[in-house]
Amino acid sequence: MMRKLANLILLLVAVAFCYGLQISKPHYGDLIGPIPVRGKVGDTIVGRSFEVRAEKLEFARKLETDRFGETKVLTTGGVWAVVTVAFAARAESTSVAVASWRGPTGLTYDHTERLSFVNNGFLPVTVDPGLPRKARLVFEVSPAEAGNATVLISNKLLAALDSQAEISIGPVAVLSDGFPVGTVDTLDLSQPIDGQPK
Repeated sequence: MMRKLANLILLLVAVAFCYGLQISKPHYGDLIGPIPVRGKVGDTIVGRSFEVRAEKLEFARKLETDRFGETKVLTTGGVWAVVTVAFAARAESTSVAVASWRGPTGLTYDHTERLSFVNNGFLPVTVDPGLPRKARLVFEVSPAEAGNATVLISNKLLAALDSQAEISIGPVAVLSDGFPVGTVDTLDLSQPIDGQPK
């Protein structure tokens, strides 16, 4: 009887030890995940293969753009968040292909694919050393996820053991209808990005 009790106690101690190891050690995904490089709007964030600086953040209820010579208006059930960024390559030509908006609750919105018909100024963007390039990152987000968010940018979908730019979006004041202050009714994306030809 005493031997069975000792074996049971030993088994419980081993289970507790294994559980302690499981919750205290980093997960495999964390060990090989992207390496964050953090900054805020206006900062130049330097990663391994590219640099990025968020220059402007705009919110809109609708987006307007050209599609094969016709004006197309895109609506959303939330709010459009448009971040104008400047990219620069570090040592060699690179392509920046992935961007996400992570809200304050951890909910993540990928860069919209509804603008895939637009060729210039949207992801993916190829940059060469010495030739910086501007682009717009466009997200459909819930108005509640607009403030205290983080924009995540990397050059490939699986950025394992590679740098990932994390741009902090500070607090955003909201109107009585829940939309961020400064939200425009329609934002025209057919206009060239400041300082860059169309």
